[in-house]
Amino acid sequence: MFREIISTSKAPAAVGPYSQAVRVGNLVFTSGQIAIDPEQGRLIEGDVTAQTRQVLKNLTAVLEAAGSSLAQVVKTTVFLQDIHDFAAMNAVYAEFFPESPPARSTVQVAALPLGALVEIEAVAFLPFPP
Repeated sequence: MFREIISTSKAPAAVGPYSQAVRVGNLVFTSGQIAIDPEQGRLIEGDVTAQTRQVLKNLTAVLEAAGSSLAQVVKTTVFLQDIHDFAAMNAVYAEFFPESPPARSTVQVAALPLGALVEIEAVAFLPFPP
């Protein structure tokens, strides 16, 4: 079984000793994505709705770089700075996972990097082994 580091300029670069994603066999494990605009290199302005949309765009880019997609996601973990933002985050999340959504855990955390309101990580599979 091989291990491959996944990296794309279409999502924010890693800002520490971690990878955007790691592919092992036919599974892809992403690092948590926050609402950083990859072109600007900074957190976008806006509420949890806008940030969730950017996070899921970033996650899409990382998964596509690995040869996968949101349709192949089997598990996500959502970290919210404020659990009261759950409904707003969930509405945007549902747009990106309209059918057969993955398993998910959602938790409130004390703080997220750069003051982000939401962070999402995912585990996906590759439709066909690379």
